[in-house]
Amino acid sequence: MKIRNDLNMGKTYWILVTTQENLDITRARGFSMQGVDTKNRKKAVRMGPEDRVLYYISDKKGFAATATVTSDSFEDEERIWKHHREKEVFPHRVEIDADVVLDQSEYVDGYQVGPTLEYVKKWPPHLWPHAFYGMLHIIPQRDFNFVEAELRRAGGVEPPAPPVEDMEPVIKQPREIVAIANLSNENGSSLSSKKFPVASKSKKSSHRRRTQKRR
Repeated sequence: MKIRNDLNMGKTYWILVTTQENLDITRARGFSMQGVDTKNRKKAVRMGPEDRVLYYISDKKGFAATATVTSDSFEDEERIWKHHREKEVFPHRVEIDADVVLDQSEYVDGYQVGPTLEYVKKWPPHLWPHAFYGMLHIIPQRDFNFVEAELRRAGGVEPPAPPVEDMEPVIKQPREIVAIANLSNENGSSLSSKKFPVASKSKKSSHRRRTQKRR
């Protein structure tokens, strides 16, 4: 199990559907790179730095890991992952950093979590796995954060606390007009500064206008 606490805020949130065998290959390579199949090229080329990826393991029906994308999409024909079609080499790739990676025994059960996700609402509850047909899907941030929190709890680590603001909130005070008198009185001493609340000044001006109208 691996858990990283300095999680990034993603631009786009993805579910990547893979097999246990291919996840093991990604894990063995240190979760440094992820490939996407040719059928999902249009989505894959949209991946970029700070995107977040949630791994769903189709043959285990469980959520296993999250990672952060650290590069733009690129193409590479090196054969790394396995596919039943010989020509498929998952050529559309991005570099990644692992955030939460669970052991197989700790996976979050898809049957418990899957039907509750906003992303799968257009499918009947008993058909929720149909939402994950295909390798790559954009999901709402709320779904991603919810499942990632469940992954962290499954790994025995509570979600990180929200960041503390460095600066104290600014409390706005009533705006005042400050008039500084530069004149001197008869004794030669400077006149003190006077503050005129805006509300008071506006009230007096309105009174004078009403008086003038009566005249």
